[in-house]
Amino acid sequence: MIQGSSRALRGFAGLPVLTAYMGAMTTLQQIQDDYELLEGDERYRLLIDLGRTLEPMPDALKTDATLVRGCSAAVWVYPTRRDDGALHFLADSNAAITKGIIALVLLTVQDRMPAEVADFDIEGALAPFDLKRQLSSNRTQGLPNMIALIRETAARLAAS
Repeated sequence: MIQGSSRALRGFAGLPVLTAYMGAMTTLQQIQDDYELLEGDERYRLLIDLGRTLEPMPDALKTDATLVRGCSAAVWVYPTRRDDGALHFLADSNAAITKGIIALVLLTVQDRMPAEVADFDIEGALAPFDLKRQLSSNRTQGLPNMIALIRETAARLAAS
């Protein structure tokens, strides 16, 4: 059911970024509905599977500048702008569960205008997943930093 299409995006480093993204994207509500039906390890697997749906992030973008600080695993987040001005993030991690967590975060803000992303209650949208209770503190300690990076990027771009 996933249909891919290619779209050129402008990277913040001035490099064009070619991404393939899903034409039929899963919504946060769909993920939440599935998540609530699962328990323990099944929830863990759902997040890992969600991480596998992230667009590939070119290795050239995995730099110190795109690295999220304070995460136990390496997490990279690279913001791009679509032609209509909406933010589109590329992300990756070297840990499968962390990749799933950043994928979940991106579902809350992907392809929205910078002002909307800056003002959006990401933590509130993620609250039903109760990640702090479901996962070890090692797995969730970087979550506030991921959210802060996304929010700060959006606020900076909304102001410009």
